[in-house]
Amino acid sequence: MKLGLYDVILEPLITEKITRETEKLFKYAFRVHPKANKIQIKSAVEKIFNVHVTRVNTINQGGKWRRVRFQPGKTAAWKKAIVTLKQGEKIDITVA
Repeated sequence: MKLGLYDVILEPLITEKITRETEKLFKYAFRVHPKANKIQIKSAVEKIFNVHVTRVNTINQGGKWRRVRFQPGKTAAWKKAIVTLKQGEKIDITVA
């Protein structure tokens, strides 16, 4: 499947754990398209942010059961990518 450059990376993920890994291990997390593979994710991050990616790990997050007004339902499943950059490089992700 051919995905565009900006179709692969949906949004950056900012959590306490990822922030800790960013400072020490140069790792960043992104919510990505469910059908994107590691090669597409690597090339998209390198072209969008102008950095060198050394490693890409992907995780399929399953949906969780939630209840709204006593009706059970499931949230959508999604895919997360953890990208490791070359030593010393960083991505500027600002929170508005």
